[in-house]
Amino acid sequence: MNFPSRETVERLRREYPTGTRVELVHMDDVQTPPVGTTGSVISVDDIGTIHVAWSTGSSLGVAYGQDLCRRIDDA
Repeated sequence: MNFPSRETVERLRREYPTGTRVELVHMDDVQTPPVGTTGSVISVDDIGTIHVAWSTGSSLGVAYGQDLCRRIDDA
């Protein structure tokens, strides 16, 4: 696994602060919620994983460089 640089982790923390709403685009995990599931960011850890409380009740993290979510900005 390639770990992100400190600068990348800090950028992720600025882009995905606690409470940010996100939508799942892709996740490679057997416990994956369905694509399109929404949730709220809990935190971003030191290896760039975006930890999310998903609307399904799951709390799987979005792994940097492997999984993908997108921000849902209020209109």
